[in-house]
Amino acid sequence: MDARQREAYRLGRQGFERGDADTAVRHLERLLPSCREWADVHYMLGVSYERQGDLGSAAHSLEQALGINPDYAEALLALSSVYETQGAYTRARELTQQAHARLTAEAGANGEEAARLDSTTRGKLANLHAALGDAYREVGELAEAIEAYRKALDRCPGFHDIRVRLGATLRDAGYPDRAIRELLRVRRDRPQLLDAGVQLGLTLYTLGRAGEAVEQWRAVLERDPARDDARTYIRMVKAAGTP
Repeated sequence: MDARQREAYRLGRQGFERGDADTAVRHLERLLPSCREWADVHYMLGVSYERQGDLGSAAHSLEQALGINPDYAEALLALSSVYETQGAYTRARELTQQAHARLTAEAGANGEEAARLDSTTRGKLANLHAALGDAYREVGELAEAIEAYRKALDRCPGFHDIRVRLGATLRDAGYPDRAIRELLRVRRDRPQLLDAGVQLGLTLYTLGRAGEAVEQWRAVLERDPARDDARTYIRMVKAAGTP
């Protein structure tokens, strides 16, 4: 994110938290070209569209959020609400049951706290930790950002868009090997989350592994030829005269 995008995110989130759907939509829609793989952007847009009464756009955005993070319990429940409003009661009930199943699975994996907190609360806490991590990263407090992202993932390990941010921050903080481990996990669990491939390529490039970096960016372009960031990085490597 550049400074303009960070400001749009901040204003969009503020509008969302105030229940000001028009403001939230206006700012968050500006992020879609560059942050289309941030599940929380799609989630906030989906809820804001629902508040505006645009149920079709709401459902689409929430489905996008769940395509990125299928464990996003808040998005599951919000989409259930949209379908219920549309009269699709069977689908709404399925989504509610899916959210409950994810909570049950995470309770077994994460212990007492997961059992104590409902999925919506844990999702909210995870996103709050992630927003704090974004703020720390913006001002260069990388150790604090890493800690905040890890706390978010402790609550919701399946929020892989946050894991991508953790990986990029680990790289910037001088821990490229740790960054690679996190990004490879995303590539394994959510191959459609292309930001992980872009960031993995950048991390490999910083280690002098230009050929492997180009492979990652080419793999991104195979899935989405419109990813200009991957194409730009490949051009950068070629201009530097590396293979």
